[in-house]
Amino acid sequence: MDAPDLTLLDDRQYEQLAVAHAHPKYRDADTWQLLTSPQHIEHTRAVLANVHQRTAATLRRRKTERETFQQECHARGEDGKKEWFATRPEYERWRHGTAGFHQMIQQAIAELGKLQKAHNRAANHRNHDDARETLRKLAVAVQRHQAAHAKTGTIAGQEDYELWQLLDRLTVPCGPAQEQTTLRTMLDFYWTDVDMVTDVEAGRARMEAAMREAPAGRSARYAGVPRARHVGNEKGLAG
Repeated sequence: MDAPDLTLLDDRQYEQLAVAHAHPKYRDADTWQLLTSPQHIEHTRAVLANVHQRTAATLRRRKTERETFQQECHARGEDGKKEWFATRPEYERWRHGTAGFHQMIQQAIAELGKLQKAHNRAANHRNHDDARETLRKLAVAVQRHQAAHAKTGTIAGQEDYELWQLLDRLTVPCGPAQEQTTLRTMLDFYWTDVDMVTDVEAGRARMEAAMREAPAGRSARYAGVPRARHVGNEKGLAG
C-alpha cells in the first residue's frame, strides 16, 4: 500500500498507525520507513511512549481493582470465592494479552531509540563534513589572497600577515590516526591541485617561507607570497 501523508493525520490517527506498525510482522515497509524517518521518528517515538505509559497505568489499575475484588469476594464467604475463581480466567486472558501488547510497544520504542541514534550520528557526520568543507573554502580563499599579493607585488600589511599565518597555526585531524595537520599542508596535499613549477616560481615559494617569519609587513622584501608548489609531483591531488 502507499505510505500515507503523516502531516495530514490527527493525533489519534497517527497513534493508530504507529501502533499498527509496532510489531515487525505487521509492518508495511514504506510506511515504517516514513514513521522512522528523521522528520518523523521523534514524533513516532513520543506517540508510542505515551501508549506504553497508558498501558502500564491500566495494568496497575486493573491489578489493584482485582486485589480489592478478591478481598471483597473472600469476605462474602463461599459464594464470594466462587465468583472470584469464576472471573479469574477472563482477567488472566486480559492481563496476558495486555502485558504482551505492552512488551511489544516497549520493544518498538527500543528499536526507535537505536534508529534515532543512527540518525543523530549521520546528522553529526554531515555537520562535521559541512564544517570541514567550509574551513577548506576559507583556507583556499586565504591562500588565493596570499597569492594575489605575490602576483601584484603589493606590500603586505600587518593584517595580511596575521591572516596568512593562520594557515600554519590552525590544524584539522587528518588520516587514519587523525593527526593534527595544518591548513597549509592540507592545501598543499589534499585540498588543491598540485602543479609543476618553474625555477622562478620555486624561488617565490622560498620567499613565502621567509615571509611567514617576517616582521609585521615592514619590509618590501616581503611584499607578497605565491601559491605553494611542488616540483615533480604529478599526482594531481584534488580536494
